[in-house]
Amino acid sequence: MNNIIIKKSKRKTIQIEINESLDIVVRAPLRMSKAAINKFIDEHSKWIDKHMELMKKKQKEDKEVNRLSLLELNELINSARTVIPKRVKYYAPIVGVTYGRISVRNQKTRWGSCSNKGNLNFNVALMRAPIEVLDYVVVHELCHRIEMNHSEKFWKEIERVMPDYKIHRKWLKDNGNKLLAELKWVE
Repeated sequence: MNNIIIKKSKRKTIQIEINESLDIVVRAPLRMSKAAINKFIDEHSKWIDKHMELMKKKQKEDKEVNRLSLLELNELINSARTVIPKRVKYYAPIVGVTYGRISVRNQKTRWGSCSNKGNLNFNVALMRAPIEVLDYVVVHELCHRIEMNHSEKFWKEIERVMPDYKIHRKWLKDNGNKLLAELKWVE
């Protein structure tokens, strides 16, 4: 049996996740009883089993990936700091928005983000993806300047600029974990 870690906080809902150590992490409201938490875990046993297997598969795939060296990673970051701002500058007028600061980071999970102030963050791993996929993430983040959510209106904005965005979104979903694993640099 895997470890079950219960983390209580001032939250309203209960959530389960499987972490990289294959622990079952349960985030629950402060006042939720242990019995209610155990019942929730039991009711979601199929979900837990499925996601445990997915995490094991991801870990196996991660071990088979050729990781970039720190030098290669730094070269990729330097390249991204030139390429990504050019793509943002190209697409911003097409989307019809302005933006603030642009940052490039080696993030574990996110491909990009947009703050309320219009500052944009992008994952350096996008430099290992096809340019159309990079452009999709740029357009996605710029469209958050119009809609700060993932509503139907938001997706219509992306489709207006990039009618075939679903192809690039699927590519990222299918290949993204490998890109992220390559950038877990080896010391």
